[in-house]
Amino acid sequence: MSAGATAGEDGLRRCPWGLAPAEYAAYHDTEWGRPVHGDDALFERLCLEAFQSGLSWLTILRKRPAFRTAFADFSVKAVAGFGAADEARLLADAGIVRNRLKIAATLANARTLADWAPGELDTLIWSYAPEQSRPAPRTLADVPAVTGESTALAKELKRRGLRFVGPTTAYALMQACGLVNDHLADCHAR
Repeated sequence: MSAGATAGEDGLRRCPWGLAPAEYAAYHDTEWGRPVHGDDALFERLCLEAFQSGLSWLTILRKRPAFRTAFADFSVKAVAGFGAADEARLLADAGIVRNRLKIAATLANARTLADWAPGELDTLIWSYAPEQSRPAPRTLADVPAVTGESTALAKELKRRGLRFVGPTTAYALMQACGLVNDHLADCHAR
């Protein structure tokens, strides 16, 4: 049976993944599951979730400052203007994940999003927040990897030209940005 929330060294009960190392605990306590709004902020989370695919989230958290520097703080407008020299710079940047397909998708996604109206990404993503909340998960086994809403969101993002946005990535985005609350029932952050 999967573990429920567990007390950390500070006595606070957390989702087991948020106990350690310190980067996980800070992210768990202050960011994950908290509502995120704004096109650039959501673009950052979408990009980081895509870069995480196949890797540890800890790797992404540790590289996030370098990602922010490399991708102009994830300004959609700035990244949309990146050209071949920027792509080469990104591929040579050891501070980020140097995956050619993920970098190309990030640049292409920014170019697509640059043509959207201000607030359109925010409105679109939040339109897929579940209307009814499900019971609070008691254990990690109760937390899905994909939902009907995440599948529909991924399909719509792909239909609109975005890449590296499958249902699992879309659900991770929904969790990270507070569209769903997957903190365990007895987690202090819930």
